[in-house]
Amino acid sequence: MFLHERICQWLGQLKLSRVIFMVSVILFIVPLVTHYYLSKYESTSMSLGSNSMRHTLEALGDLSTMNVVDLKIRIEEMLRIKASVSTELRELEERRGKLQKEAAAASAKADSVKAEYARATAELQRLRVSADQARLAQLEAIRRDSPELAPPTQILPVKPPSILPPISLSSEGHCRMHSCFDHSRCSLTSGFPIYFYDPDIHNPLASAEVDGFLKTTLRQTLTYNSHLTQNPNEACVYLVLVGEGFPLDKGPSSTADAFKLLLNETAIKSLPYWGGDGRNHILLNLARRELSVGSGDAFRTVSTGRAMIAQSTFTLQQFRPGFDIVMPPALGPPGGDVWADCAPLAPARRKYILSFQGSQTPAPPGMDKDDDKNLIESLQKAVKSAPSSDVFFLQFECDPPIERRAVIPIGDWALCGTDRSRRSILRDSTFGLILAPADSNYASTALLQARLYEALRSGAIPVVLGGDRIRLPYDEVLDWRRATILLPKARVTELHFLLRALSDADLLAFRRQGRVLWERYLSSVQASMDSLLATIRMRLNIPARPALAVTGSPAFNDSYYPPKLEPPAVDTEPEETLGPLEAPYPSPAYRRNYSLALLHGYELWNEWGEPFALYPQLPWDPPVTSEARFMGSAAGFRPIGAGAGGSGKEFSEALGGDRAREQFTIVILTYEREAVLAAALARLRGLPYLNKVVVVWNGVSAPTAAQPWPEAGAPVAVVRAPRNSLNNRFLPYHVIDTEAVLCVDDDAHLRHDEIVFAFRVWREHRDRIVGFPGRYHAWDLNFNNGFLYNSNYSCELSMVLTGAAFVHRYYLWAYWRALPAAVRDYVDEYMNCEDIAMNFLVAHLTRKPPVKVTSRWTFRCPGCPVTLSADETHFHERHKCIQFFSQVMGYTPLLSTQYRADSVLFKTRIPHDKQKCFKFI
Repeated sequence: MFLHERICQWLGQLKLSRVIFMVSVILFIVPLVTHYYLSKYESTSMSLGSNSMRHTLEALGDLSTMNVVDLKIRIEEMLRIKASVSTELRELEERRGKLQKEAAAASAKADSVKAEYARATAELQRLRVSADQARLAQLEAIRRDSPELAPPTQILPVKPPSILPPISLSSEGHCRMHSCFDHSRCSLTSGFPIYFYDPDIHNPLASAEVDGFLKTTLRQTLTYNSHLTQNPNEACVYLVLVGEGFPLDKGPSSTADAFKLLLNETAIKSLPYWGGDGRNHILLNLARRELSVGSGDAFRTVSTGRAMIAQSTFTLQQFRPGFDIVMPPALGPPGGDVWADCAPLAPARRKYILSFQGSQTPAPPGMDKDDDKNLIESLQKAVKSAPSSDVFFLQFECDPPIERRAVIPIGDWALCGTDRSRRSILRDSTFGLILAPADSNYASTALLQARLYEALRSGAIPVVLGGDRIRLPYDEVLDWRRATILLPKARVTELHFLLRALSDADLLAFRRQGRVLWERYLSSVQASMDSLLATIRMRLNIPARPALAVTGSPAFNDSYYPPKLEPPAVDTEPEETLGPLEAPYPSPAYRRNYSLALLHGYELWNEWGEPFALYPQLPWDPPVTSEARFMGSAAGFRPIGAGAGGSGKEFSEALGGDRAREQFTIVILTYEREAVLAAALARLRGLPYLNKVVVVWNGVSAPTAAQPWPEAGAPVAVVRAPRNSLNNRFLPYHVIDTEAVLCVDDDAHLRHDEIVFAFRVWREHRDRIVGFPGRYHAWDLNFNNGFLYNSNYSCELSMVLTGAAFVHRYYLWAYWRALPAAVRDYVDEYMNCEDIAMNFLVAHLTRKPPVKVTSRWTFRCPGCPVTLSADETHFHERHKCIQFFSQVMGYTPLLSTQYRADSVLFKTRIPHDKQKCFKFI
């Protein structure tokens, strides 16, 4: 503050003249100083420029004085130096490139050695597991008390039956298998050979001939039976066709007495292998044209010795239980598919709740027989008291009336109308009424069996009043209670209540069972004859002949096989041990054929109400005997492969379960895609439990012989199909030695751990399809036109596609024997739907849904070419397949399930919105 005041005071005292003088001095001095410094800078710059010019001129002077030759020498020398340097630089660059290549090769070799070391380590570990497995197998074989049994030698007779004295007529009525059958001609290992008398040569009728249709049909159908033999000396059973026969001069007979006269007892006993008493002979009396002709009366006064009788009509006094056989009349075709004659199973309830058409023959004078008037009155009362929703169709008199014939058994019910008219009524009926003959002496009649045949064919559930004494066809081996309702006539007043008490599910179960029994045992002459022979064979405890495998044509001859290509040593599989790598061994052969009937009798029924022994082979009988497992445990060691809990390592090294050792066969269907097939084979190397790879070559041309095939780690059999058909995937080829069969498309990419896990799951569900891609069927809500095929994501599934699925070898046989041929023809026509057909078959046989394993998005095919399923019409055809297959089978057998098996060890990334659909095991 003080300084500021002093400055202000000084400025106030300063005069104006002084200020002007000072400013003038400053304006004069500043320009002078500026001019001085600028002049000095310019002189310095000019001096530097002159020096530089002087040096340049001196240099030019030197050049001008230099010799031209020397200058040329110096230039050439500089060029040589440049070329030498360039050469050295190129050499250094080449050396650097070589060193880089060597370094890269060394690095790649090191990686390859590391991968090879890792794979060798894993293989060594697997070999150790295999060695341990072999040691346990050897130990089990040493400690096993019972030796392995080889298939026994076939024992056959070499002479015709010896001549024995005939038995009395009274003794014939007491014949049974133990007293009137010669078991010495039917060894357990004989294979059950049968001999059929040619009816043109050995005619048991006098002045008559057997119906031509029956003669031709039996010759044809028996040729398809594997038990038929042309050598009568080795036969176990002899078949004699007795009827239906007619006089040569009168045509079809109209009276039973005429038929009695036709039957020539002397001609029957003169058969070349009759043996004096007719033992081991079966007399076939098949009714076809006139159901009243060829009745049981034909044999009532004729001595048949120890021969068995097979026909439709029997009296209680004549029928010998366990010896004679009730057969259906020959009303169907000779053989083949009969699905077109069947009615659909749905809906469960039809227009009529109960139907009947017939006319009863009254009892002749002098015979006190009930003509069922009280029964008819009770039924008519039930009709009047029934609600309007229950419609009955009961017709007890034919319109127009039929001719009263004395040939019809007393009190039996004749058929009204034609076959077509009766079929139209039965197709609209929930139940079909069958009335037993009023004569209580009859156990069966041809007319009653014809009504049963027509009811089952049309899907009407048979209700047999008088069923407490009626014998149905092959009832000693077939459980008819699952397909028919058998009631005594006294229950007629409660019949309406009982029929109404059945639920829709029960109705469909009865109807389905009845259709299966009709198709398999009654529908055709071939079905009836096969059932007759199978029934007798079961009485003798003789197993059926094994089903013959299909011998595929090899793609290469025995002396040549394509060169093998070693796959790259790249280990893309998990590091854990999935199982041992063992030498291929087949599934143990079925060894219970001879003991099954002795142990179980007829208690082991399948889904059709029949014993499994009627089939050529059992589907899934454990090959490892329980005695061996028991002895193994008692000896203090666990059977090979048995699990013992513990950590995942022990779990991975043993399959566990009752079947300790087992392998599977992979069947690959391909069509002229060798590159894709080679990649598929290369991915199989190192796969545990792999027995063999069967490549079904569906191509027109043979595979390239010079094309190298990668090593798959197991034998590879290449069979060439006779024609391009998707059905070839399921041919039971002779090279398949295991029960487990993995059907795989050539473009399917599956990891080893996924395959082994699916194999483990299949071993616990041997009767199902176990696989990866799941699909389902859904009802068409828009057009109400049946079920449609759907591949969208869903928590439910009803099919597992066989492009990557495990099936039992039995289903390969059933696909060609139990599935109607129309289904396979449809597959060939559209080149599609063979997987749907297999799902239909398994669901129909087992009534169980398939099992889906692993995650859906791990099933992939990177870089595969376009397949058949990529076509837009593919899904439209599959819609039609489901609808057509349902039409053939009468219903849609597919069953939906939400169950799936996923291994938690896969660590699959599951989207949050899909986790609720998963069920883990």
